[in-house]
Amino acid sequence: MTGKIVIRETVPADLAAIVEVHKKGFGYDKEAGLTAELLSDPTAEPTVSLLALRDGEAVGHILFTRCRIAGAEVQQPLFYILAPLAVVPSCQKQGVGGLLIAEGLQLLRERGAKLVFVLGHKEYYPRHGFIPGAEKLGFPAPYPILEKHADYWMAQALTDDGFSGPKGRVVCADALNRPEHWRE
Repeated sequence: MTGKIVIRETVPADLAAIVEVHKKGFGYDKEAGLTAELLSDPTAEPTVSLLALRDGEAVGHILFTRCRIAGAEVQQPLFYILAPLAVVPSCQKQGVGGLLIAEGLQLLRERGAKLVFVLGHKEYYPRHGFIPGAEKLGFPAPYPILEKHADYWMAQALTDDGFSGPKGRVVCADALNRPEHWRE
């Protein structure tokens, strides 16, 4: 990887570049389509959407969307789901994903978020502060996750009291609220 990585919040004009990053990063269209849906889904707001650029070219993208706790009071703390994260193949395993995660978590802290959830690789996300087995912490995923994959559903507190307060099943944005997105 040559050139410095610059991370910035996305703007609507970035949509084509974001979709392309996800297509290249995953090697198929599913996450690219999901990302585009989430970016236009009012139930996902407020979002944090960050683009990583190298020499002006989009090489990574991360999206955090709002989630809630089922049955909890209307005025809930700010909770988020990290989904998806993509880095183009030529920049993978070079720290771009970690930079996106760190910058996103910092922005969420500054904006008052308490918790972030992710369904992902149990070897990768704990390196960035996520605790495997969020259901054991009192936060079941929107859809059941196979027991053998329970540790893939993770959480990270962004405040000292992040794990206090309402507990229960996590309710995600409408675009993400489909069983096929919850199979690891």
